[in-house]
Amino acid sequence: MIASTPDVVPAGRMSLSEQPVLRLAGNVELRPWRQDDAQVIVDACLDPDIQQWNRPGRDVSLEDAQERIARWHERWKSEQSAIWAVAQVGERPMGLIGWGDVDLKGGSAEILYWLLPTGRGGGVMVDATLRVSRWAMDDLGLHRLRLTHSVANPASCRVATKAGFALEGTMRSALLHTDGWHDEHLHARIRGDERPSS
Repeated sequence: MIASTPDVVPAGRMSLSEQPVLRLAGNVELRPWRQDDAQVIVDACLDPDIQQWNRPGRDVSLEDAQERIARWHERWKSEQSAIWAVAQVGERPMGLIGWGDVDLKGGSAEILYWLLPTGRGGGVMVDATLRVSRWAMDDLGLHRLRLTHSVANPASCRVATKAGFALEGTMRSALLHTDGWHDEHLHARIRGDERPSS
């Protein structure tokens, strides 16, 4: 008889708990998205940098954004993703961060994030990436975390490096952006990697 490999993270670890609010320095928090945040999603889909490096969709209405937020809550319950709003406490979000492609059985996930112009340049995304990575490994129990970005996006490369995601290689012609196919850097952190000093 062949022994089966146990799940890295048991099913139910996410769905049986509420999505936590994670605190950062500078009165910033990572919190679940709310329906009254929908206009921020609409605004993000109009931002040229977010359109260039992410795939937010075009012509997103307020109703579309509300449906997207509802899907994020459903995907938490179905243990497929964990998406947070990045916001000053009590303020509207300035960005998004979270884990997509969550595979509890295999113990991995891929980070996704963006910031509106008001949140850029102050190191918030590095802090947020460090915090959600700590949650994913220490609280949820994942083993491997991925971060990919276009080789033409040096800002994301800096976030990855500062957050302790080692560059593992380049995936050729890996993602279709608005201006064509881009090579993508693949970065990763695994359980046991040295934590970056912050």
